[in-house]
Amino acid sequence: RFPPARLIEVHQRRFEGIVHPALPPQPLWGFARPQDPPNVAWSPGPTYVARYNEPILVRNFNDLPANNEGFGKPQVSTHLHNGHTPSESDGFPCDFFNRGQFYDQHYPNAYAGFDSTHPPTGDVNEALSTLWYHDHRVDFTSQNVYKGLLGFYLLFNEFDTGNENTGFRLPSFPNFDIPLVLADRSFDDDTGLLCFDLFNLDGILGDRFLVNGKIQPFFNVQPRRYRFRVLDGGPSRFYQLYLLDPTNTNANNTFYQISNDGNLLPRPIQVTNFRLGVAERVDIIVDFRPFAGKTIYLENRLRQDDGRGPSNEILPPGQGNKLLKFIVAGGVAADGSADPATQVFYPLPPTNDPPRVTRTFRFDRTNGQWAINNQLMDPTCQDVRFRVQRNTAEHWILHNNSGGWSHPIHIHFEEFQILETV
Repeated sequence: RFPPARLIEVHQRRFEGIVHPALPPQPLWGFARPQDPPNVAWSPGPTYVARYNEPILVRNFNDLPANNEGFGKPQVSTHLHNGHTPSESDGFPCDFFNRGQFYDQHYPNAYAGFDSTHPPTGDVNEALSTLWYHDHRVDFTSQNVYKGLLGFYLLFNEFDTGNENTGFRLPSFPNFDIPLVLADRSFDDDTGLLCFDLFNLDGILGDRFLVNGKIQPFFNVQPRRYRFRVLDGGPSRFYQLYLLDPTNTNANNTFYQISNDGNLLPRPIQVTNFRLGVAERVDIIVDFRPFAGKTIYLENRLRQDDGRGPSNEILPPGQGNKLLKFIVAGGVAADGSADPATQVFYPLPPTNDPPRVTRTFRFDRTNGQWAINNQLMDPTCQDVRFRVQRNTAEHWILHNNSGGWSHPIHIHFEEFQILETV
């Protein structure tokens, strides 16, 4: 029904990447295109640019080495996080494949509801925009992502077009629409190489902050509006992000939040900050015109000393982690994007369908492992705990009973709306 219109080939391989001039080349894992030389790959991987109603097939080759150089597992299962995909293309944790093999993943890029509530094309109000892909090998997701196996997948349509002169008139991709993946990492004091504590079962925190694979980089911007798609790439760090003007640290610098995870909000919301948990995404619109000729920073002010979660203490302006330096050009720049204060996006899908059933999922820690309703995960992934009925609504209660852990929860295949947080 959804024959692929495009084939994308990628190779997962080892490469040596530069994360900072003061550190040696790092043995990383990343994604390479067919035209890249054998010793070249990218982390984050290439950004997939997709459009609704244009299915694609991604052929992933596992060219990783047998020697993991300390951590990581050279068996992979690439998951399109937040994707509405066929089950065989989900990147399920147990659907990993070995070195020397490849795996085809079919992404229909179709709206939810195409075969139920909104035939034949689906419900545009459930349109996704910012997704990401990452390795999801069971028991080794954090190690393999830490080593570099992740990237962005952007979905456009006739409203979120990628062209600031059409549709919602959001800043144009790729010049003014910029994906940013945040990460914290640790590096060995003696060798300067990336390291991962295999014996830490309480969440790993790094002391170096990376944006798009570089330690605290800078970005030259024009005095105009930009769209930033901000992702917390983990593995354990939470962020509370602000714009810092070092010449006026007491200023409440505002910008607009336009999305929550993969979906645009019904309308932009003016904010001074936003929080990100692991694997969460937020799209924002920043207008750099008030900062023309200045240097400002994206600053994390959320204190976190424990890998299990943050303390909720917000540090004073200028005393947080300066993740990304923006060097704003002077003068005036052309800008065809719309004023976020005037924009309206998609309405939320209704939540008035009566739920067929209510389920409760209790998340606990048991001897250093996670359990749901007192059951550990079946390591073979064959144990079916329950089944859902197609084209029905369910009410799920997710209860964090883990004793101090902050635990983002991601549900594959289907989206949902949060009705209440307590």
